[in-house]
Amino acid sequence: MKKGITMFSKFMSLESERRNAVLNAALKEFAKKGFDDASTNVIARESGISKPLMFHYVNNKKDFFLFLYDYCIDTLERVYFDRINLHEKDIFERLRQTCLLKMQVMQKYPWIFDFIRVAVFTDSEVVKGDLEKRRKLMEASSFERFYGDIDVSRFRSDLDIEKAKQLIFWAVGGYAEQILEQFKNADILEYDSEKIRTEFDGYLNELRKAYYK
Repeated sequence: MKKGITMFSKFMSLESERRNAVLNAALKEFAKKGFDDASTNVIARESGISKPLMFHYVNNKKDFFLFLYDYCIDTLERVYFDRINLHEKDIFERLRQTCLLKMQVMQKYPWIFDFIRVAVFTDSEVVKGDLEKRRKLMEASSFERFYGDIDVSRFRSDLDIEKAKQLIFWAVGGYAEQILEQFKNADILEYDSEKIRTEFDGYLNELRKAYYK
């Protein structure tokens, strides 16, 4: 576990429901407003605790932001990246894995991926320098790691393979983003995960017909 997370041992010792309420309130506020404009008052109010009590656990705004980044990366390594089967070389099966895992992560932390994007590309001078040291863990830098070894032998011979792959990423990514956006704006318990998987598999099958031999 990263040093920054260890420093927040008091916060991590909170009862899980309260801890997750604070985490999700903070991820949402920082994701929507960025570091400089995010309000700790809003985070405290949305998580149902007083601001003094929140800062008893999280030190200050900067340290909390950096802790959140480390916590998110640590969480994604454990429950997202490490669970992707890199032996699966079929592009559609690999994308199915990554998208469904992403949905599982967002069921617990709906704003986690938006927060990471905001953190990675922040212009805030307060945290920018610290985040530069964490650039290697960016989601974008993992693209080659997870999609660079795709088996292209099943693609139709008349296709430009790289353009076809990009079109597939856009199509699948667009569908996944549509579902994930709904996760952030509604009660996650309303969603039938089996129904989503069935619908998702239907779209993947149509894409296979279009791009495979």
